[in-house]
Amino acid sequence: MVQSDFDGTISLEDVTDSLLERFGRPGWRELEDAWERGDIGSRECMKGQIALLDMSVGELQAHLATIEIDPHFPGFVREARRLGLPVQVVSDGLDHVIRTVLELHGLGDLPVIANRLVQTGARSWQLQSPWASAACSRASGNCKCERLAEQQAAHGRVLYVGDSTSDFCVSGKADFVLAKYKLIEHCVSHGIAHAPFVGFDQATVLMRDIVTVRERVAA
Repeated sequence: MVQSDFDGTISLEDVTDSLLERFGRPGWRELEDAWERGDIGSRECMKGQIALLDMSVGELQAHLATIEIDPHFPGFVREARRLGLPVQVVSDGLDHVIRTVLELHGLGDLPVIANRLVQTGARSWQLQSPWASAACSRASGNCKCERLAEQQAAHGRVLYVGDSTSDFCVSGKADFVLAKYKLIEHCVSHGIAHAPFVGFDQATVLMRDIVTVRERVAA
């Protein structure tokens, strides 16, 4: 099966960062700096940042309507399904955000596992992390390594698609990785089996080739 990150992988920008840039009150950048230094985990960072968002539901939805995804991602999903591969979106981002953007692009049926965005007032929000794990080495809101292990147990092999820091840990445990941006260098430096890509048009071809090779080996 296929697991894919969302922000910067499927979407053309990090949607959470774009919300903070537009609606975040002062203090969210300091939390980002603390996370990048390794002083706090990503869950603590995001929990503090989401609490600093000042936006209405209408403003949120209007902003999400402007978010673009890779134009070839719908074709990637269709090809995966033709090949018999379920596709699951696994993100340390925000569930409502991801589902809304996917629905706007005709992909509302894709399963999404991510942090929960909860409205607590007319313009206030809270992060909940039902997929967190005390064993997560990144202290993430959604432990991607656990989500990977669940799918490996169910399907045997997982093709992981990602782009950046939140994908570093899980990429070392996936059966094969399609990598873009920072994840390429990480896979190279750690000897992780991967293929680099820029857009999902390339990723679609790579996925098809991987399945073809696997079928030939099995035969």
